[in-house]
Amino acid sequence: MGIGLNIGDFYYEIGSGDFLHSFFSTISFHLEPEGWGTKYPYLINELYQGSIKWELTTKVTEELKDIQRKLQNYEPSQVIWDIDDTSLQPPWGDNISYDITSLANYFVTSDGEDVIEIFFNAFQTSHNEREDIEIK
Repeated sequence: MGIGLNIGDFYYEIGSGDFLHSFFSTISFHLEPEGWGTKYPYLINELYQGSIKWELTTKVTEELKDIQRKLQNYEPSQVIWDIDDTSLQPPWGDNISYDITSLANYFVTSDGEDVIEIFFNAFQTSHNEREDIEIK
């Protein structure tokens, strides 16, 4: 079983723990020059640590919009599998779909769902349901 975002009775599958860590590692490595969680504290410091309050979904959504826009400027080959060991590569190496054109659309679940869109949907559900988000 993989990791996902849990909001009350709703669950959004993301993938393996390594895959989710790569998503956060890529964001922090490329977009947070001052270090982990310095530019995107709600996503990186709150949610990555395991949960975020539903009241913060507007703020974390704004962070993710900025991230999505900025990741469009990075090639898929610039993915970071693990920020603690940047020499590590994804298990699939360079074997990715031609549909992946930047780091903004690099992260896709095994079902073909865009991870950033899953996050947006989870944030909206959390806000609508007034339920906190947990990584499970």
